[in-house]
Amino acid sequence: MPTRVLVTAGAVFAGIFAFAEAAHWRSSRKRLGDHDVARGRRPWSDPRSSPGTGTLTAKDSDQIIVVLGYGNRGERPNGINRFRARAGLRSIDPMARSALLIFCGGAVTGRTSEAAILDRFAREELGFTGRSLVEDQSTTTWENIANAIPLIDRELTPFTTISIVSNSHHAEKARDHLWRMRPDLARRLVPGGDYRFGEHPLMKAVAAIRGLIALAALDRENAKRARES
Repeated sequence: MPTRVLVTAGAVFAGIFAFAEAAHWRSSRKRLGDHDVARGRRPWSDPRSSPGTGTLTAKDSDQIIVVLGYGNRGERPNGINRFRARAGLRSIDPMARSALLIFCGGAVTGRTSEAAILDRFAREELGFTGRSLVEDQSTTTWENIANAIPLIDRELTPFTTISIVSNSHHAEKARDHLWRMRPDLARRLVPGGDYRFGEHPLMKAVAAIRGLIALAALDRENAKRARES
């Protein structure tokens, strides 16, 4: 009997693990644009493109990486913000021509803004020495993107790619917001570094369920909006 229980428990855990990994992987690849550095593609509207010739390689790109904060009560980053800061830094391609991190999030649950906590953690504890901007007024995901857009516009070049970093499902929701606000910028969306196979399996399982529910609600809102327009 104990062996059967262990086998059953192992099968259940393996199923949950597989579900969470698949859900996060799929979400990390959704609602992207047509700038695909990894596969050497860029939209034909890009002035450097001509059919059958040009490719956007990593060394051509100017990366803008938008890192979304999470409610943080104290001055030290909580586990979720530590993960997001690390995911933001590992989104940087060392071959890119330039990289800029935009940390987003106001003081929603504490006295210090999420953006400031992320930026300080990245620099003081993760050794980040590159360029960053802090957007410290937003209190929702929608505001994260709305307030990041002017910063993106200020830094935009013909070679810019944009990544949005959070957990996979939250980042997908934020990408949807960018598509609604600025489709021209959304066409530049590429995957960030928030998905890694096998990372934080328990947290991934919970986040997958919550994220899929939130995205289903978002899709219903989008469908309703489309019918009414």
